[in-house]
Amino acid sequence: MNCKSEFKIYHDAGRLRYSKTKFIKLFCLTCKEAGATPTKKKSWTEKLAESENLPKIEKITNKMSKRWGTGTVVIPAPMEVDEMMRRVPEGKLVTINEIRRSLAKKHKATIGCPMTTGIFAWVAAHAAEEQRQEGKKDITPYWRTLKTGGVINAKYPGGVEGQKELLIKEGHKVIQKGKKYIVVDYEKSVINL
Repeated sequence: MNCKSEFKIYHDAGRLRYSKTKFIKLFCLTCKEAGATPTKKKSWTEKLAESENLPKIEKITNKMSKRWGTGTVVIPAPMEVDEMMRRVPEGKLVTINEIRRSLAKKHKATIGCPMTTGIFAWVAAHAAEEQRQEGKKDITPYWRTLKTGGVINAKYPGGVEGQKELLIKEGHKVIQKGKKYIVVDYEKSVINL
């Protein structure tokens, strides 16, 4: 048995009290004593390619309905989010909310899942940077994907400064508002997917 299968057993049984990362770190210490080998860490590109049982449509739960209303939510596959990020041409922008709207429309759902869409955009950004470091030229232009309000995502590769530089090269103006960096008049450059 390896770390991942042990994690899945605990997760599926509802007995999980740790995040996957913490669980695997804790379990791996036990694994080593038992002579088992911990699983190899996946690359960002491998994580992007994973889509076990995704996309899927779920009914919006009572807990979610307080914020998102009623209907259905699409939980996209990581590659779907990456594909939408790739569609943004130089000089144009997209927001996570626009990607969510497009995913919901594609799957005939009420909304696109805000959490998984954001996470998969983050994975796509890191996969693109990983590919760039491997010498690939045609990568996902993650710096063109903004958070709500035109805010640059500080968690993407290169942080705010790296993305700011790339956006300025493409003709955008970036300003600082408090701790956040915002693309000025981003609405004028946002495309509909």
